Amino acid sequence: MCGICGFTGSSNEPVLKRMTESIFHRGPDEDGFYSNGKINLGMRRLSIIDLTTGRQPIHNEDKTLWTVFNGEVYNFRELRDELEKKGHRFYTDHSDTEVIVHLYEEYGIDFPIRINGMFAIALWDEESSRLFLIRDRMGVKPLFYSVVNDNIIFASEIKAILAHPVYTRDINYEAVYHYFTFKNVPAPLTVFKGIYSLLPGEMLTFSKGKLSKNRWWKVRFNENKDYDELYVKNNILKLLEDATRLRMVSDVPFGAYLSGGVDSSSVVALMTRFTDKPVKTFSLGYEAELKNKEADLYYARKVSQAYKTEHYEYIMSHKELVDDIGNVIGAFDQPFSGTISTFFLSKLIKRHVKVALSGDGADELFGSYLSHRTAMPMHHFNRLHYKIKEGSLTEDEKSLFKPCDISFLSELLSKSGGDEAKWRYYLYLFDDKEKGSLLSDHFRSRLNNISSFSLVRRNFDELTSKDPLNRILEMEWNTIFPDQVLAFVDFLSMAHSIEIRSPFLDYRLVEFAATIPGNMKIKNGNVKDILKQSVVRLLPEGIVKRPKEGFVLPIFDWMVEKLRDYSMDILSEKRLGRHNFFNMDIIKNILQDYYSGNRSNAGKVWNLMMFQIWWERYFG
Repeated sequence: MCGICGFTGSSNEPVLKRMTESIFHRGPDEDGFYSNGKINLGMRRLSIIDLTTGRQPIHNEDKTLWTVFNGEVYNFRELRDELEKKGHRFYTDHSDTEVIVHLYEEYGIDFPIRINGMFAIALWDEESSRLFLIRDRMGVKPLFYSVVNDNIIFASEIKAILAHPVYTRDINYEAVYHYFTFKNVPAPLTVFKGIYSLLPGEMLTFSKGKLSKNRWWKVRFNENKDYDELYVKNNILKLLEDATRLRMVSDVPFGAYLSGGVDSSSVVALMTRFTDKPVKTFSLGYEAELKNKEADLYYARKVSQAYKTEHYEYIMSHKELVDDIGNVIGAFDQPFSGTISTFFLSKLIKRHVKVALSGDGADELFGSYLSHRTAMPMHHFNRLHYKIKEGSLTEDEKSLFKPCDISFLSELLSKSGGDEAKWRYYLYLFDDKEKGSLLSDHFRSRLNNISSFSLVRRNFDELTSKDPLNRILEMEWNTIFPDQVLAFVDFLSMAHSIEIRSPFLDYRLVEFAATIPGNMKIKNGNVKDILKQSVVRLLPEGIVKRPKEGFVLPIFDWMVEKLRDYSMDILSEKRLGRHNFFNMDIIKNILQDYYSGNRSNAGKVWNLMMFQIWWERYFG
């Protein structure tokens, strides 16, 4: 696990070192550099595999190929054996990075398809003077780039590109506009003009000032309606078990996130099959425990006791959130108002291990969130709406709306006409109409006829699934999941030099889950039903039946009283007036409405706060 950066063009050691130092937290163990007058490669290393001889940059036999790499190749042992049998010579003892240059030698640009892992790769081919930037299938590891004066600058984090003197810092207003809807900036855009994110499963080629990109992998949802449930359950467990085994390969101590939910508890249970030592587990709790969060620690302790783990807990307060919020935004380099709990639990994990396994990805594969719970009921509600008006629904037909409330579905149908892109759009934060009032004339004058709904519509137009639930899962897998979920997992753990590995993101399990019909994933209103059936025997009683709470901070609970003065100060007219991006009357209305009792505005207040904190850090 590392942080990588670099640029094409003449050697410039001070700039390369400055970029590399800006991502020190991604790899505090050592640095590495390579420059030859055409390419400059830098990296910070978090030593996980081959601690002694695995130093990067790594090269091939005749030093015509050079790579810096962030991530893990989980099947590197099998790949190395295969390559050695084909005549390739390795100079490291057992570095997973070295297989990259030899895979490229053997298979050309198609080599990433052979890797089971998470990665952001920069590979320089000296003979053709080509630079390849490659991001893993799911988008676990981030990679950003900018082209300036016919040269490309790239890095694991935006801050390293900002450290290069030829890049001029400027705001991308289109990206900011979308942030207020999605709670994150949608890739490939970033909030900085001229800086872009590589998409999951994308390869960029840069040669002699010219850039091209292609998707080398993208999940395709193709449901098999003939599946037998027993086969599906057995295959899920088999794949998850092997994915867990692979992710426990490490030369340093490792542990696991444990929220007490199905996903992380299943991973911990499977981990115990591959080690004779107690698994170290880590949970997050809160001072003055809130009723909706107290179950997390209870169930985490229950799992820990069942599997005799070495269990640790981190208890935080609202004051710690205030103290660290600038550092949280600094980890992203962009405005972000999604989940940020990983930042705080990683403080505890850092004291004990360098690597932790997690349950990330299970919700997105098997269905859990509001949009997932709404998909199939909305499909049936739209289809049967005429019978609802007539009052002639049968009990079996009413059961199709589980777990949604009829009044909720009715309101959403009224807004959207049943169109899937429209009803999903109305579940986001600020819609285009609201942003028309929220944003000032000064801000909107910098936009060019853009709309967030058009972006949502395009995302739906590209889907392969025909199943109502899987269509939502597929759309979000391509958008929110890498842009928001995987982003907070990576940036907020790496801020504390912690590597997170999730067995649910093994591409074999992902590809299989994409063939499972939606009615197995959410059944009779029960979320992740087929997954729960697959792992129920692994877990203590009560785990699979507990309501979904999510690994999220109780920010909205704190904001009501404990963070009221703090939020009012951040969104004060004095501070917002520094950029004049908002209509202050609308801001005041949102705040007044929220603190008068309309808790539905909590997400909007938090979204605006996080933007202001970001702007002050980077432009204020």
